Amino acid sequence: MRICELKKEIDLIEYDFEEFRRKFPNLAKEIEWQSQRIPIDSVRTDGKEAEKETYLEQGFEPSAVDFIRRCDTEQQALEIINFLEERKEIEHEYAMRLRRQLIVMGLRSFGSKKRPGYYLQKVHVL
Repeated sequence: MRICELKKEIDLIEYDFEEFRRKFPNLAKEIEWQSQRIPIDSVRTDGKEAEKETYLEQGFEPSAVDFIRRCDTEQQALEIINFLEERKEIEHEYAMRLRRQLIVMGLRSFGSKKRPGYYLQKVHVL
């Protein structure tokens, strides 16, 4: 299913907000006030990849997404994916998922660009 088709499907979901408010009054207040908003600036298709950021201070081994986040263009990201796949550092299926995400959602769907010194700042060395 393509992203645009999924968005159309989601837009068609209907609910009665008054019923929702009766069932979940506190959640309804949060939605109305938009007080607990957290921006989502990246997408992870691999659970291990998603959790890795949490364990950054315990040691670090860069993943495909880490390399992709250093890229300036989609072409560079594609070259990284192809290189890692050729060296058997990532499996073909995972490489295909990364390519699909790159094409459909764009380079920054993997997260914001990582600048030099990113990891040192994360572990409070700088």
